[in-house]
Amino acid sequence: MLELNAPVPNFTLQDDQDQTRTLAEFHGKPVVLFFYPKADTPGCTIEACGFRDTFQQLIDAGAVVLGISRDTPRAQAKFRAKYELPYTLLADTGAEVCNLFGVLKEKNMYGKKVMGIERSTFVIAPDGTLAKIFPKVKPEGHAQEVLAALKTA
Repeated sequence: MLELNAPVPNFTLQDDQDQTRTLAEFHGKPVVLFFYPKADTPGCTIEACGFRDTFQQLIDAGAVVLGISRDTPRAQAKFRAKYELPYTLLADTGAEVCNLFGVLKEKNMYGKKVMGIERSTFVIAPDGTLAKIFPKVKPEGHAQEVLAALKTA
């Protein structure tokens, strides 16, 4: 698990356009990195649309918004198009970045224990250090909470 104020290691993932993206591309800007369990599911849609609806304010605050799940680039592209999401979605199909950020947790799905993403958001400072962690996120109103944190940073 990453610690506050510690450098966040660079990572590389495919985006929803099947392009290779790295965290290092965004050095010099605050990065809002939100992890969600599965594209186009109810809670994830609420959260993603919240970031969509506050996107201009987040951009005005200087931030880059990136969503990450273990979905494929194709599934991410469909999700992004369906809800007109204006930011990049990253596909962590191998769960390497999920493991780096410690968001894979044991969950109870219909009485079965499974490993899944615990909805979490990380704000990475312009210098590449971890500035804020939002664990166990509730989708409703979360984007506003992140925006408020960016404005006070």
